[in-house]
Amino acid sequence: MADRVKVAVLGATGLVGQVFVKLLSGHPFFEIAYLAASERSAGKRYVEAVNWVLGGDPPGEVADLTVGLVKPDAIPGDVELVFSALPSSVALDVEVGAARRGFTVVSNASPLRLEADVPLIIPEINWDHIRLLEVQRRRRGWRGAIVKNSNCTTAILTLSLKPLLDRFGLEEVFVSTMQAVSGAGYRGVPSVAIIDNIIPFIRNEEEKVMNESRKILGTLRGDHVEPASFRIYATCTRAPVINGHMETVYARLARSASIEDVLAAWEEFRGLEGLPTAPAKPVIVRREADRPQTRLDRDAGGGMSVSVGRYTLYSERLLRYIVLGHNLVRGAAGNTILIAEMMYREGLL
Repeated sequence: MADRVKVAVLGATGLVGQVFVKLLSGHPFFEIAYLAASERSAGKRYVEAVNWVLGGDPPGEVADLTVGLVKPDAIPGDVELVFSALPSSVALDVEVGAARRGFTVVSNASPLRLEADVPLIIPEINWDHIRLLEVQRRRRGWRGAIVKNSNCTTAILTLSLKPLLDRFGLEEVFVSTMQAVSGAGYRGVPSVAIIDNIIPFIRNEEEKVMNESRKILGTLRGDHVEPASFRIYATCTRAPVINGHMETVYARLARSASIEDVLAAWEEFRGLEGLPTAPAKPVIVRREADRPQTRLDRDAGGGMSVSVGRYTLYSERLLRYIVLGHNLVRGAAGNTILIAEMMYREGLL
């Protein structure tokens, strides 16, 4: 695997950072050259700095890498691509500093997602929005660039909505979620709070779902994205599962459909060919009465596919269904890597 692109992972010891490291291990396009974390981890070997929680041990190819600081001027000059798994509280300054230095940053962090000149990408849905990078560089004077991955719940929802929007149009969407505790990070939800419990509040989550979904499903108009016109309402809750976000969706279609039409729209939705992280089928239809289930279906497509089921048409235009996806893979590191794979293939790095 000669001539792979050298990449950095910022926030490499956190939960999403660990998923980045795992998915990038042995990647045919990318080679991890720099791992960065907090000051308490800097200077240690990665295997000593990380509390590896993904099973087994950290990949051997990075185990002995020395962890560096999360600072733009600490990133080695031979790095061509920066993956960010930083917490929102520090991501903005670091990512902007890296872009000013000339690095291309593909980020899972929330700051800048809704900025007009920042692409917010689910590759199978809105790859054409990547053209906003030209606007971004011109307006901000950066040599580098910043591309954003969406909120995890948003990614799972929009993959299920895109085929419906294209085939029938959408007037309004209501979504209620049951989200895994890993979405809050390894230490994000105390066990005493979530065991035997559902927590009906996740700070800022509903706003992210509503606003990001309309941007992703919107239309590129020159130097900006015109958000999708349908209304969307979200209720987000935390559930006692480790991985996998389940969402109950009510979608009012703009045009009449049969359930056979709906299933065909999902099943005919095509993936991206020739990319290591891309699933063959981004949307998998489960026809069983009791699927999808978190434990059985969250790893579909290597965690990059979403599964839909429990579908019912209450009228010719009111559709109810459940969608499930892996929040750390499709909803976080996996989708971010897929963005970078597309950029690599199209010569944008």
